Amino acid sequence: MAKFITLEGIEGVGKTSNLLYIKELLETSGHDCVVTREPGGTSLGEALRGLLLSHSDENMSPDAELLMMFAARAEHLSKVIQPALTDGKTVLCDRFTEATYAYQGGGRQLDVDKISGLETWVQGELRPDLTIILDAPVEIGRARAGSRSEPDRIEKEQDEFFQRVRAAYIDLAEKNPQRICLVDASKELADVQQQVQQKLVEYNIIS
Repeated sequence: MAKFITLEGIEGVGKTSNLLYIKELLETSGHDCVVTREPGGTSLGEALRGLLLSHSDENMSPDAELLMMFAARAEHLSKVIQPALTDGKTVLCDRFTEATYAYQGGGRQLDVDKISGLETWVQGELRPDLTIILDAPVEIGRARAGSRSEPDRIEKEQDEFFQRVRAAYIDLAEKNPQRICLVDASKELADVQQQVQQKLVEYNIIS
């Protein structure tokens, strides 16, 4: 029954609320769930997360950012994700490699072949069984996120950056419909959660 499920989206689309909702649905359906996040999930990953999101280095090079993301991911896979899947547990992760394609590929406009090469090196053939992308217009997401907390280094990027991120997410869903789906997160939370539940059923994660 072990499944690997990831939740994606730009800032302000409701990942935190929906992550908890998905966890409840999975556990109700009999899944033994491990909930984690990227970048992070391990001591090294959380330390790298602090470096990636803090304002101490506003001019970090895009390549350094990309490599740090995958360094955190390699440790995360080794220490948390792979052991949990081997033990028959379902892993629910707040962001994974699709975020790298969206933020570093789309947002930073890095060559996707670089990302693909690192993905293959770090993950081998492992890909999520299902990736749910919560999608909403940038202005809606940013308005919600702005009322929540002080923006981190990446959240401080301009609207054009997030337009590219959103477009990259949509492109990923269109190219990989067998494992990536979009949910309209501009709706009210109850409507979004209904869509999420339908996707979990549609992709045979729950019945």
